[in-house]
Amino acid sequence: MGIGPSTKETSLHHFRDPLVDVLSNDTDIDLVGVILVGTPQDNKEKERVGQRTAQWLESMRVDGCIVSCDGWGNSHVDYANTLEEIGKRNIPLVGVTFNGVQAKFVVTNKYMDTIVDINKSKEGIETEVVGENTTDTLDAKKAAAFLKLKMRKRG
Repeated sequence: MGIGPSTKETSLHHFRDPLVDVLSNDTDIDLVGVILVGTPQDNKEKERVGQRTAQWLESMRVDGCIVSCDGWGNSHVDYANTLEEIGKRNIPLVGVTFNGVQAKFVVTNKYMDTIVDINKSKEGIETEVVGENTTDTLDAKKAAAFLKLKMRKRG
């Protein structure tokens, strides 16, 4: 399992990232920044990635966060761990990732209750169209709306 053609994001997509665009233009949200995290091979490092990300968010005293993952399968192990570490610190969060039918989470936890699935194919599968299953403006707006609801509920 891994990232297939339709779940790959092009350079242009990164330069025009819908999440950054929607969040930076939303007057109800104060976008603090973007954290980029890799997917290590070693299990200890996988855990450390989630812990460090959550500690960073906690130290910045963010009111909430959206965690996006551009992979699936094994990448979702790191993703689930990061969501759990953030959730344990009582930071409202929303996930954005490809799930579809074939990429159900290999691990889950109670903090994975609000996930925006970026699957775009009718069959719910990865396709051979480059960038088809990536975050778009509607996905970003959904994630922002969910985050606002969770932040309102918390405080």
